[in-house]
Amino acid sequence: MPEIYHTPALLNESMDGLDVKPGGTYLDLTLGGGGHCREILRRTGENGRVLAFDQDADAIANLPQTANLQFANSNFRYLLNYAKYYGFMQADGILCDLGVSSHHFDTPGRGFSFRSEGPLDMRMNSSARLTAADVLNDYDEQALSDLFYHYGEFKNARRIAAAVAKHRDSQAFSNISELVDCLAPFCGKDRKKDLARMFQALRIEVNDEMGALKAMLQASAKVLKKGGRIAIISYHSIEDRIVKNFLRSGNFSGEAQKDFFGNSQAPFRPVGKVVVPTAEEIAANPRSRSAKLRVAEKI
Repeated sequence: MPEIYHTPALLNESMDGLDVKPGGTYLDLTLGGGGHCREILRRTGENGRVLAFDQDADAIANLPQTANLQFANSNFRYLLNYAKYYGFMQADGILCDLGVSSHHFDTPGRGFSFRSEGPLDMRMNSSARLTAADVLNDYDEQALSDLFYHYGEFKNARRIAAAVAKHRDSQAFSNISELVDCLAPFCGKDRKKDLARMFQALRIEVNDEMGALKAMLQASAKVLKKGGRIAIISYHSIEDRIVKNFLRSGNFSGEAQKDFFGNSQAPFRPVGKVVVPTAEEIAANPRSRSAKLRVAEKI
């Protein structure tokens, strides 16, 4: 069996939230190390069916070898297309773990972490065009400021953008250490947290994570059957806000909308409260500490 390179967060909680049933039809939109997918397959049994997604070629090595599993080597924003193609419309459940795999952080060549030297890449799909270096070198100063403010939540985003622009005028960004050195004057007492927010902002932009998340949420309402459930694990406030608003209201503003007859337009009904890891799970898997699980049922 392939080595699972990513410990799944909130494993039992997400399975219970999905209410995984024997013989059911489920979609795992983020295969990663395969931990969640294996548990779905175990709980659905020999008559269950699972469609798993992952755009990262490295994740294919962790694909469970079973006839009950179909695999889409693609971004989950194309959920609807693949669900139709493989016959997974009217599914019982959808799982999506939005966390970046530990494998990515621990592989210097991917450029996801400031803790080791490597190229400023950050592409989930290595065949995609845009890299973090491209963003830093090619975006104009205003676009960089907007990016740092919205995705990194930096109040001093304009000053950071100006420093990036000044640096690239003399030397284009290519490696992680160059960016870390450029950001040094803007890091406070919690240097690691500030750097993590910057790398998060760039990663979100490079992979259009918010655009993909919104497209997936809209498609999920069409793929699930009535009474089917969706379980989403998020890791930062930006994506969690999008998930919470959509599952509550059916839109990304979070404002309830009704049709001409006064009926709610929301396709989902939230199930239970937001779930976070226990102290025991965080101790065993520190990278799960910021995880939040939200579950909703198709109306």
